[in-house]
Amino acid sequence: MTDPIADMFTRIRNSSKVHKAEVLMPMSKMKYKIAQILEKEGWISRAEIVAGGLNSRHNQFDQLKLVLKYQKNGNPYINGIKRVSKCGARVYVDKGNIPTVLNNFGIAIISTSSGLMTNREAYRKSIGGEVIGEVY
Repeated sequence: MTDPIADMFTRIRNSSKVHKAEVLMPMSKMKYKIAQILEKEGWISRAEIVAGGLNSRHNQFDQLKLVLKYQKNGNPYINGIKRVSKCGARVYVDKGNIPTVLNNFGIAIISTSSGLMTNREAYRKSIGGEVIGEVY
């Protein structure tokens, strides 16, 4: 797999389209931080680490489990999630060009020198960085 973050976003997008309750993916610190941001901002219900082990026959590595969130009418909270900065074309912004997503109805996830944060937090702290993706 070339881009694990794009794989994470694709798994979330596909699972929400078919109305799955939860989605499992290989665990990494970066994915877990992104999942924590999505949980804090209210886009998913819960993010947790499912421990794998040597006793587990099928899975010996840790996995990340995301519990997706749906509205009362059955529509998913996440209508779109996309990777902005790709492996071949990184997208960096300075503090004056922090993107807004759907007129601030969505969020952009930005990797800064102070860690991962949303576009609103980066704007408040006046920090730029690499735009990881957008959620709306």
